[in-house]
Amino acid sequence: MHEDDLAAAEERHLGSLTAAEAEGDERAVEAALRPRSLDEVVGQGRVRAQLGLVLEAARQRGRAPDHVLLSGPPGLGKTTLAMIIAHEMSTPLRLTSGPAITHAGDLAAILSGMNEGDVLFVDEIHRMSRPAEEMLYMAMEDFRVDVVIGKGPGATAIPLEIPPFTLVGATTRAGLLPGPLRDRFGFTGHLEFYEPGELDLIVRRSAGLLGVELTDDGAAEIASRSRGTPRIANRLLRRVRDFAQVRADGVVTLGVARAALELYEVDELGLDRLDAAVLDVLCRRFGGGPVGISTLAVAVGEERETVEEVAEPFLVRSGFLARTPRGRVATAAAWAHLGLSAPAGSLPGAPGPGEATLFEE
Repeated sequence: MHEDDLAAAEERHLGSLTAAEAEGDERAVEAALRPRSLDEVVGQGRVRAQLGLVLEAARQRGRAPDHVLLSGPPGLGKTTLAMIIAHEMSTPLRLTSGPAITHAGDLAAILSGMNEGDVLFVDEIHRMSRPAEEMLYMAMEDFRVDVVIGKGPGATAIPLEIPPFTLVGATTRAGLLPGPLRDRFGFTGHLEFYEPGELDLIVRRSAGLLGVELTDDGAAEIASRSRGTPRIANRLLRRVRDFAQVRADGVVTLGVARAALELYEVDELGLDRLDAAVLDVLCRRFGGGPVGISTLAVAVGEERETVEEVAEPFLVRSGFLARTPRGRVATAAAWAHLGLSAPAGSLPGAPGPGEATLFEE
């Protein structure tokens, strides 16, 4: 991507700094920062080693690699690995997503255009329609599909041969995939959250590509607040760069990084405005819970899906929130983070205020 186009795309993206999903023009920014080979990928050592063996063996045999399923939370590099697979095999990459494949005919149209060795990447594969899933079974196993022409008793199935290809599926919810579909993938890799040291290397690499001058402690500060997610680390880096350009001398130091992230309401643990609001409401208004997710969403003025998919996973992983059959409950760490003392009986495992009425929705 041209440098001016990259800058323009960055300026147009004003989404949540700590949301793990990429939206709109941010995808174009990410594309410019993605590694191009397995050797350039930071972190995910086990998946990289395993995937490298799969690809090298396929190259030596002169065949398309087995189908690959990549699972894990958003922002950890599933799309990047799919692109690397195509690059390493020197083959074209076809991209689509599960929600875009609403009918079996949509999938048939994609598969009919495949050439031998092509890589087909299906993001959010767990959201594909059931008829398309059933067609995909045969395509993955036998490299053919049956295209039905007509309806009712007069319908005719025409077999369509497909050249051998590699399907790379990505999912954030592997448990929603039907067993028959999971079983047809020859390799499954689960991506884990990144360690601060790995994110530090990612921030430095991205800074070099973006022409950002930063100190060692500035990079470490950004990495430590990135929730273990490269996408968030790159996003925070760009916003800190803006701050350094406008309010400092252009160099990202520890002080500049802290001042910038304070302005953008990302605290030292990576909690943002929404995370803080959820904890504050849960502790101050509802005595620590238990509280249903819908009640929490109304209290902080957000959609239920936003609280459940953006804030809650990180709060649970960080030990600030516990999910119980009766609702969400603040932990001792949450009370301590807010500088408050937990009332007696309010911690997980004990009955708390409002327990009889604030059930899980």
